[in-house]
Amino acid sequence: KCAHLRLVCQAEQKPCYMSKLWWCGITLLGLGEVGNFTAYGFAPIALVAPLGCVSVIGSAFISVFFLKKTMRTADILGGTLTITGIYLLVTFTPNVPQELTARQVQNYLVSWPFLVYSILEILIFCILLYFYKRKAVKHIMVLLMMVALLASLTVIAVKAVSSMIALSVKGKMQLTYSVFYIMSVLMATSCAFQIKFLNQAMHLYEATAVVPINFVFFTTSAIISGVIFYREFQSAALLSMFMFLFGCLLSFLGVIIIARNKKEELLQIPFIDCGHIPGQKLTGKIQPDSHCSCYGTLNKEED
Repeated sequence: KCAHLRLVCQAEQKPCYMSKLWWCGITLLGLGEVGNFTAYGFAPIALVAPLGCVSVIGSAFISVFFLKKTMRTADILGGTLTITGIYLLVTFTPNVPQELTARQVQNYLVSWPFLVYSILEILIFCILLYFYKRKAVKHIMVLLMMVALLASLTVIAVKAVSSMIALSVKGKMQLTYSVFYIMSVLMATSCAFQIKFLNQAMHLYEATAVVPINFVFFTTSAIISGVIFYREFQSAALLSMFMFLFGCLLSFLGVIIIARNKKEELLQIPFIDCGHIPGQKLTGKIQPDSHCSCYGTLNKEED
């Protein structure tokens, strides 16, 4: 964002990929996603997915230094709630074994809870896709529900691929199993379509609405998929489950407060005055005064 703001204020307009600052931002985003991918191999989905709210807090506070935005009371309140929620998430996340082999993934894929879950998810997605394609319903909830349904498959595949790579690096080769490549294809495909629908939502609606709704939907679907596919809460105590859900609720509330009522910043795109177009002469007044009743139009001859 900072790179785009700087480029648009320059006299000579250059594409974003000519900016070193832009490449620095892209590199940091890439490293962040690599870290996020790696985390799924060492921690439960129920912990990694909600911790995505850290990026929302980071964006709110870092924008004060780089984009010269004002720190709002809502940012401090939302950040406090989110950090409290993160503490509860980390404290009460179920302690499950993280060494996930290819044979375990195969067994999970054919288990009846996941098969029932998959059938329900496919049915709901097809219904939403029907309204999206045939009825041209592009409501924000429809778009982000499709993103969330795809995200549940993405996190399942990401955890499986990341865990199998981590075990292979440790010396327990898992890359020779066909399920590794099946999950890799599922990860890439679901991620690509997820980006498509999320991009559509960002195009039609403001980021202040898309970001909190997408975070809540994505996190909820990721936790449900972790519970059903990887059975992460199978041996958890009732109190731990309650405190974990309470931590999720605080994180959701904090993200919504941070994103709420945040104005979209429009880029100040420079324009060329009609009187300074090279090779053109301004022969007359081409736009009436602002106080005229026909402002923005040409006057009729009889007037």
